[in-house]
Order: sequence, then C-alpha cells, then structure tokens
Amino acid sequence: MLDQATRDKIVADLNETYVTRKALPLLTQTYPDIEVEDAYRIQEAFIRQRVEAGRVIRGYKVGLTSKVMQESMNSSEPDFSTMTDDLFFPEETPLDSDQFFFPMIEIEIAFVLKEALPSSGVLPVDVIRATDFVLPSIEIVDFRVGPAQGMTITDTVADLAACGAAVLGGNPCRLEDLDIRKVHGQMLINGKVEQEGYASAVLGNPVTSVAWLANKLGEFGIEFQAGDTILTGSFVRAMPVKKGDEVIARFDSGLGDVLTSFV
Repeated sequence: MLDQATRDKIVADLNETYVTRKALPLLTQTYPDIEVEDAYRIQEAFIRQRVEAGRVIRGYKVGLTSKVMQESMNSSEPDFSTMTDDLFFPEETPLDSDQFFFPMIEIEIAFVLKEALPSSGVLPVDVIRATDFVLPSIEIVDFRVGPAQGMTITDTVADLAACGAAVLGGNPCRLEDLDIRKVHGQMLINGKVEQEGYASAVLGNPVTSVAWLANKLGEFGIEFQAGDTILTGSFVRAMPVKKGDEVIARFDSGLGDVLTSFV
C-alpha cells in the first residue's frame, strides 16, 4: 500500500499530463508497492478534484469484461471508472485528436437508468427494472499511464480505467424490445469492418455488467442514481485510431449506427 502523500503526488502527476501531453510510466513500475485499492483511491481523488473544478458526474464505465482481457491485465474481475460530463459527446461530434494520448475505440451498449439502485445485493433483475433505455455507443480508450508491456489492472484503474471519452447514439431502445445478449455489432473505420461480435461477450450479458458495477461501487459507498449512464464494456477488441479517421459503430436489433470522426 502507498501512503497518502504518494497517492496525492500521483493525482498531481495525472493532472499534469494534460499540460505536458506526456503519459506517465506504468505506476506499478514506478511504485512497486502500489495495490488495486491505492489505484481506486487515486481515481477517486482525481475525480473529486474535477468535480470541485466544476465538472459533474454523469455515469460510469466497466472495463476488462472478457476473460482474455482480465488475464492480460493479471486480474480476476473487471475494472471501472467514474465519468464526468466532459467525457460524453453526442453522435456525429468531430473529436479533437490532440486531446487524446493513445486513442483506441471500442463499441459498447450504454444503459441509462430511470431510478436509483442500492449499493449491495443488486441482481440482473434489479438492473432491468431500473433501466430506462439503452443506447449504442463508442468508447474512446485512452492512456494517461502507459501503455507498456507489464501493464496491470492497477495501472488502468488509477487511469480512469483507460477511459478517454464516449460518444452516445441518439436512438434509445427499451430492454423489453430486444434480447440484448444477441445484439450484433460491427466496428467500421474509414468504411472497413475492423471488428465485430455479440453483446453476450460482455460477462455473458451486459445487464450482468451493470449489476456487477452497482455492487462494486457499493464497496466505495457509491450508489447509482437516476439518469446515470453506464458503459457496459466492449464486446470486440479495441482498435487504434488517428487523425482523419471516421468511425462507425453499427448495431442490429434496432440500435442502429453511431458515428464520430477524429479531426
């Protein structure tokens, strides 16, 4: 475990990356004693500073939702991050490439809640009752820490679970109108299909992802609130993007397309 002074220094260093535009080396290499709990407390402090500066918490993201990704990060469970309002963009918004460090894209289904959820004992059925609608989305994965060989979940957790931004589609669907497990999605970059898969790759069901996060947040004294938007995790491999790229996340089952571009 790290002492509070060291955690505070890491938070300051993370903030400094937005000025220097230089990512930090892996925290697990710089601070061999760092643990996952330290990383979550670092993330918590980082978010708290953003809120104190005027940002608003609008939702959360779940990452590492596949066994392959968990094993690659030496983890037995997903990770998560709080997301502030400045990390959400509407569909077809051109994104400034220079605001990112090492951008990659994933396609995901986002849940928007109509009511709060408790902080423990949440089951998938509770998530279904509390969900207002789901949206197609693109997550921009980004790294203020790393990326480098040897990266672990401890590095990603401290780094907002490697979240850079999210683009939300404007075509809501009700859960009762689709079998979300069978939703098929494609990732297109400059018109070419680069990845495709089914939503069942996300912990078997994206609903399970939201339930997992609700219970995990409870360990930190946090509860989902009405209006929260939750990115449930990608069901395809992340792909790098660069300035000039146009991206489409294309879903069936009525969810439709989400478009963005990097300028």
